[in-house]
Amino acid sequence: MDEINTETLSRREGHQSATIWSTGVFPADNQVEEDGSKRSLATSDPNGTVFRIGKYDPGVAPRNHRTESIDYAVVLSGEIHMGLDDGVVHLRQGDVLVQKGTMHNWENRGNIPCVIAFILCAAKPLVFGGEVISAEG
Repeated sequence: MDEINTETLSRREGHQSATIWSTGVFPADNQVEEDGSKRSLATSDPNGTVFRIGKYDPGVAPRNHRTESIDYAVVLSGEIHMGLDDGVVHLRQGDVLVQKGTMHNWENRGNIPCVIAFILCAAKPLVFGGEVISAEG
């Protein structure tokens, strides 16, 4: 281990996240010496990958958003409700989720924080009826 990442980002009260590593291209170039934990980026990287740990405190307000990425998520501790256009999915510690550009939000209805590991990989934008559906949130 090189160091512990103590830099966190909060998109709203009750939410914190830390980017563990990110790449500006995919596939990644292992010859690049840039510190992937220090890159400035939005929720996802349009050409690369992001590995992030997020913490959602009880009562955190939902934030609807969509990313142009395919996301792999693992609930490390706690429980979370993922709101989708067509319903809600309840996830618990150990659950794994694969998400492909869906509009969604996270809501912790429990009484302990929920911690989730996310890996976001750049993906082509969604297209419905010939219209490009852009990332939001």
